[in-house]
Amino acid sequence: MTKEKKELSAVELMAQLQRDPAYQAREQKKEQARRARIAVNMEAAAPIVRELVGAGFPVLTVADLHNKRLDYPAAIPILLAWLPRVTNLDVKQDVVRCLSVPYARPQAARPLIDEFRRAEGDVQAGLRWVIGNALEVVGNDAVVEDMIELAEDRRYGKAREMLVAGLGNMTDPCVVPVLFDLLKDAEVSGHAIMALGKLTPLAARSHVEPFLKHPNAWVRKEAAKTIERIDKAHGRPQ
Repeated sequence: MTKEKKELSAVELMAQLQRDPAYQAREQKKEQARRARIAVNMEAAAPIVRELVGAGFPVLTVADLHNKRLDYPAAIPILLAWLPRVTNLDVKQDVVRCLSVPYARPQAARPLIDEFRRAEGDVQAGLRWVIGNALEVVGNDAVVEDMIELAEDRRYGKAREMLVAGLGNMTDPCVVPVLFDLLKDAEVSGHAIMALGKLTPLAARSHVEPFLKHPNAWVRKEAAKTIERIDKAHGRPQ
């Protein structure tokens, strides 16, 4: 079958779906749900947006702070004040994403740790991941023990991924043996390799080498990059 024929078939299929009343009803229902969710989120975010606008930020949503690539250090205290008060999950994630900036370090680290712990159940697994991603940016040695505790807690599953990667930004040497142990955790082993690639301890080379044969291509790639960085950092031949 030619590429042209495949494309024609796709066009024909879409034409059939456009004529299908059941398909149209499903699409209309999804669009109604999307609009309703947006309305709920806008209402939940309204007090925060009003405060941001009052502080001089030209935003219609909380997410506009980062979507418009604004420079907003003065908004960090506002976001931190609202972080524990927001109950709408989508809006809370927007607040967390807006705190995922270097100039929110270190003041955002402790509140984000607290929010990670407060997030409950599978329904908030996405929120935990977003918080972990923020901690990769704003975490420092002041919260390293907390980050290690959360990273080692397997109940949090893949939500720990970027939190584990963030351990590579610490200067406390205690994170290295922790990362060696996390290499045994299949859910975060690739991110532990990433963290070791930032720290480049020579002892990590032998721990990472087996991952050059990992079934997952991106893990193999991270392992190769980490070994290359270790060799370069310690003057080993490339």
